[in-house]
Amino acid sequence: MNAKEIQKLRRKFILIATVSFFLVTVFIGSLINVTNYLVTQAEIDWTLERIRENHSAFESENEPHEQPDSLSVIEVFSPAYQRSGFYVLEYDKSGREVSYFTGRGGSESQESVRLIAQAIQQQNKAAGRYERYSFRSTKNSDGSTTLVLLDSGVVLYARLRLAYASVGVGLLGMLITVILVVALSKKAVKPEIENSQRQEQFLTNVSHELKTPLAVIRANTEMMEMTGGENEWTQSTVRQVDRMNSLIRNLVMIAKSREMESRTGTERVDISQAVAQTAQDFVSRAESEGKMLTQQITPGLELAADGSRIRQLTMLLLDNAVKYCDENGTVGLTLEPLAKRGKKGVRLTVANDYADGKNVDYARFFDRFYREDKSRNIDTGGYGIGLSIAESICAQQHGDIRATWHDGRISFICDLF
Repeated sequence: MNAKEIQKLRRKFILIATVSFFLVTVFIGSLINVTNYLVTQAEIDWTLERIRENHSAFESENEPHEQPDSLSVIEVFSPAYQRSGFYVLEYDKSGREVSYFTGRGGSESQESVRLIAQAIQQQNKAAGRYERYSFRSTKNSDGSTTLVLLDSGVVLYARLRLAYASVGVGLLGMLITVILVVALSKKAVKPEIENSQRQEQFLTNVSHELKTPLAVIRANTEMMEMTGGENEWTQSTVRQVDRMNSLIRNLVMIAKSREMESRTGTERVDISQAVAQTAQDFVSRAESEGKMLTQQITPGLELAADGSRIRQLTMLLLDNAVKYCDENGTVGLTLEPLAKRGKKGVRLTVANDYADGKNVDYARFFDRFYREDKSRNIDTGGYGIGLSIAESICAQQHGDIRATWHDGRISFICDLF
């Protein structure tokens, strides 16, 4: 994992941590506010019912008293009287007011209370809230109606204060969480980034250091062949040296690809021309191996990219296709415009005949040092690095690559933006 991938993983972690904290905060805040609402509403309903049953007796019950000694959970959440002003209005069958009662603490004038009562009656509701008043309207057995109004403004304001406090504390907590997660995650990934950079440097240094002894071994072997003639041992040594040199080139290519992943193309590149020029170099190679290379390239396609990376991508895919194409098979290259998710790009497809590809795990083709056909030797099948590098190039271009198989033919499809 290189530095860019580590930073990408860090950003995902920050996002997940922030979203998780937000969801937990919303859940806890909602639970607190809903619980407070249910408890206070139960107190209001309980008080309205007691007032309706006997509002005269409620006056004596509504006297202030000392707080209870016990603060147990059961007592805290048990209904208690809302000690606020209240009004009771009685109406006969015809809707004419026959009595009016103002409880202790009622500060509204009779005219204002009657206007509120008229507005409530027009709603034709048995219970609810009108402005800051909670009410209950009850039909009696004799056809009369009792309307109880309870001033619940204190409760309503307390609910709002709790809701605003919950939102404020939640937002402050999110801000603090994001700051801490960003700072701590940066500190946490710093050793990993440094380790990744050391690995890349080590890979480059080792690759260069190996070239000198291999060159000496090859030169000494060739000298032995010049003086003593070729034999199976010297030929084997030369083959192993060539294989080691091939592996070193691939390791250097990996190091360069990881360095290039952090760079993005800023110039418009003629993708059609870059792909066509690269493909032309493989025509003779395919013919020499008894295979045919066909091309369908839409001219004039441009993309903000690094031209050398596009050529490298095309070379890797064509090299893989020619190498693994069935004998006397056909390799096909297609480049066409693409519009996806509101973005314009290009689609590069390289396909070849591959009769034995029906039950193959194509997802693993992009793993480094993975080769599906174990029977092929390294001289023919390579080291399984090319497709992994192709995947990183596609990722650099904000695209993707995938492999599909249909009717004896495997296709590698690259979407580039």
